Amino acid sequence: MSPRARICPVFVPHLGCPHRCVFCDQNRISGNDRPADASTVRRALQTMGTPPADTELAFYGGSFTAMPESLQRELLDAAADHVSSGGSIRVSTRPDAVSERNLCFLKEHGVKTVELGCQSMDDGVLLASGRGHTSQDVITAAREVREAGLRLILQMMTGLPGDTREKALDTASRLAELRPDGVRIYPAVILRGTELYRMWRNGTYREHTVREAAEWCAEILPIFERRGIPVIRLGLNPSEELSGGQAAGGAYHPAFGQIVASLRFLEEERRLLQAGAEEGTVEILVHPSCLSSAIGHGGVNRKTLEREFPHLFFRFVPSETLPREGIAVEIRRL
Repeated sequence: MSPRARICPVFVPHLGCPHRCVFCDQNRISGNDRPADASTVRRALQTMGTPPADTELAFYGGSFTAMPESLQRELLDAAADHVSSGGSIRVSTRPDAVSERNLCFLKEHGVKTVELGCQSMDDGVLLASGRGHTSQDVITAAREVREAGLRLILQMMTGLPGDTREKALDTASRLAELRPDGVRIYPAVILRGTELYRMWRNGTYREHTVREAAEWCAEILPIFERRGIPVIRLGLNPSEELSGGQAAGGAYHPAFGQIVASLRFLEEERRLLQAGAEEGTVEILVHPSCLSSAIGHGGVNRKTLEREFPHLFFRFVPSETLPREGIAVEIRRL
């Protein structure tokens, strides 16, 4: 996939899924309740308006390799011109629906990337969430995708039934050991009509709040960063339906990624400020693209530092000399 490539999404909600996980309603997440067919693929590609070599067709929302092979073939054949013109394809699927045979089938039809919905590496969490697969299935599937020469993307969730901060950190560490090309992290959101919603309403599931999820993710991200594994998505993609009330609770926020980044900047700012306690003005320097995260979502970092260090006056200053990636902060006392 080219660094400039745009994603052309095609949603196949629940197709191929042999289980209904407690948290899942792909129709609401994707905003699409119509089954995909060859015409869906062709229309999606036609509306992209970019050359095939700059476009990756991505099938989301179902378990692609668990669908009938005839349907897989129909959808992939509809993208044959896209592939022959230099375009690529990615599919999402379950760890227990991966085999040497179906990976070979995908490669023959131009698929370059496979995303595995792992969610957790704790078997108790997987069982309580109705996933229907084990952590060993994840390990086996990841190895087979790698051996097939395909790019590997892993998806994890935090805050599922039975999950804890320690289990989530262990999941991240074990997924990092599988050497994926990228990771998506989706903290649990309570969607109306799901089993998780019913569990929450009857008191058998404790809500994974935005704050809790952000704190966990602030600790999880460095695990992947240390291994050079990009986190390509953090939190559910905002949509009118989710923001309009279908997300009844849990860790849904349109600016979730910025909240996590703000928390990480706050911890680094605190660490650097502990070095001195004299009164006066402190300039906190960050790259201009990171300024809003350094100040904090809604100014929360500035307010927190003013409360914790009442003898100091803070200025947040953009600096082109600091890197735009990561959590890079410099403290200058005036």
